[in-house]
Amino acid sequence: MGIKLKIGNTGFRTPRMKPSGPRSPKRPSRREIVLAFLILCACVTLTYSNHFRNSFQFDDFYAIQQNAYIRDLSNIPLFFKDARTNDAIAGNQMYRPLLSVTFAIDYWLGKGLNPVAFHVTTFFWYLVQLGVMLLLFRKIFDAALPDPRNVWTALFATALYGLHPAMAETINYIMQRADLYSTLAVVAGLLIYIWAPEKRKYGLYLAPVVAGIFAKQPAAIFPVLLLAWIWLFEEENLKQAILQSVPAFIATGAVAFFVLTMNASTLDTGGSNFSYRISQPAVLFSYFRRFFLPLDLSADTDRQPYTTFTDPRVAGGFVFILLIAAAIVWCRKRREFRPIAFGLFWFLAANLPTSWIALAEIENDHRLFFPFVGLACGVCWALALWIYRLSPPRAVVAGVCAVVLAGAAYGAHARNEVWHTPESLWHDVTIKSPANGRGLMNYGLSQMALGRYRIALDYFERAAVFDPAYYPLEINLGIANGGLNRSAEAERHFLRALELVPSDARGRFYYGRWLNQTGRTVEAITYLKLAIAGNPDDVDARDLLMQVYANQGDSASLRELATETRLRFPSDSVADSWLRKGAESAPARTPSAATPEAFVNESLALFQAGKYRESIAASQEALKLRPDYAVAWNNITAAYNAVSDWDNAIAAGEKAVSLDPGNERARNNLAWARTHKTGNVKIDQKQ
Repeated sequence: MGIKLKIGNTGFRTPRMKPSGPRSPKRPSRREIVLAFLILCACVTLTYSNHFRNSFQFDDFYAIQQNAYIRDLSNIPLFFKDARTNDAIAGNQMYRPLLSVTFAIDYWLGKGLNPVAFHVTTFFWYLVQLGVMLLLFRKIFDAALPDPRNVWTALFATALYGLHPAMAETINYIMQRADLYSTLAVVAGLLIYIWAPEKRKYGLYLAPVVAGIFAKQPAAIFPVLLLAWIWLFEEENLKQAILQSVPAFIATGAVAFFVLTMNASTLDTGGSNFSYRISQPAVLFSYFRRFFLPLDLSADTDRQPYTTFTDPRVAGGFVFILLIAAAIVWCRKRREFRPIAFGLFWFLAANLPTSWIALAEIENDHRLFFPFVGLACGVCWALALWIYRLSPPRAVVAGVCAVVLAGAAYGAHARNEVWHTPESLWHDVTIKSPANGRGLMNYGLSQMALGRYRIALDYFERAAVFDPAYYPLEINLGIANGGLNRSAEAERHFLRALELVPSDARGRFYYGRWLNQTGRTVEAITYLKLAIAGNPDDVDARDLLMQVYANQGDSASLRELATETRLRFPSDSVADSWLRKGAESAPARTPSAATPEAFVNESLALFQAGKYRESIAASQEALKLRPDYAVAWNNITAAYNAVSDWDNAIAAGEKAVSLDPGNERARNNLAWARTHKTGNVKIDQKQ
């Protein structure tokens, strides 16, 4: 189907614009355009230069860190067959095979869970998307009003999007690179459709769209945007525009339906349809505002769903939607305004999937990634029309543009800092979203990872005020109380978590782990087996149960579990090590996640197995990565105490206490070493 541009009283017209000055604007050369885009890429790279070593965050834990399937490239075919291979949590198992493929490749390239490898991949495709956006924007602007200056308008729109602080919410959140892939797919599909009209009959423009749906389903909105393009710029008759877009609707709809049927039966989006949907217009207004004032970006907001149409915020949201719709209709009347109409329509259409399908959170700032392509197009074209008509001095225009882009880049760079560690991210959430129970809990988790159990417990208890029936919070309350040696309180919270969600595999695992730590080994084995039965892909439960069997000297059970684990995960180094060494010794291995926390967890497991020298070595590996890690110093203290090396224990203990004076475990272990060196009263040590 070729492009049809009608003329006449009912057709499109090319408007007359005021001349910009005594001379017509010069058309930039291809070399100048390429150079300008390379400068833009350099600016974006400089802005994001502080993000490449940012840690895994939030759902990265389940889709990447705890997903054993991405650790072996031979599992790639499984990603396309079974959605359960895409996430370690049953309720999150959505069919996104291409996303998991990229994670597996990054794991292989980074030789493990190296965040740098994952961030480099995300950023590379981000630059690719910006290049495709530049070409698409120029095509859109030229279709409305041919002008040599359009390329600079397109470049500014691309730069504003590329440097916008809201984009950092997706670029830093590795799991949400799915938003990037689906957005890139839609932009690329539309560009191919516009660029090569003679190839449309072959359906080549649908290839990136199909790939995008296999990364994240919102790419299926493509036919709606294609219809808008055809109606606004190619075919005035709506019926004919619909007919031209039918192939895209059929092909995309079929693929989207297939993807939906492939989602795991355990998938739970977690939202309430009515309250979620009536809240979305107000949420969209909030998103729209953030394009101009992104001052309150948060990784996890505390906005609650609205419950009635009489709520003024609900009414205000629907008024906003009506105003946007009116603006689209009005802008369609004149061809030079149609990029504005297209951009506003893009904003609404791109938000449609997450506005209709009820999700656990009614708003999330990483969802801005797709809709803001449309706003960048529409808003920047509106400004360009104003500049084309009034012709202000070029130096003034260039200066204002530079200030706007510099401010955006500063904001994005600052957001990268926020995303650096779980502690920095969730501390920001507690400030921006103080009524968010999950945010308070996750900040508490960041403190617990540093051994600050009392601070963690305080945040967990504050979170319970907002989410009294949140079972992950009950699990963490159990862990924190266990860390403070409050056994009765710990068990009460573990059992409360299991009462709230009896079938939850993670609740069984953490309770089993605590039972093992407190010496209740028989009960621990029971709950670890239940955890594995509930989630056979839980490698943490498998690793711990193999360790327990080894400590018990149960060679037969160890061999059976290790064999079954290796059959399920052929590249699992832990199971392989147990099979090679047998039940009589713990496997000497490097944690698959080469992080300070992983080495500390390894040192704890070795300590519990009675391998004190190996425990010290694992903690020393953690200190190579984080020299001021008080928990690692404390583990070294405990291990030296276990072998009666009091001098080294005292040296390590003093270091642990100096780094974290409030750490009760470190103080007790140091006191243990000092009293034994001087022959005084015994004090219980804690690891």
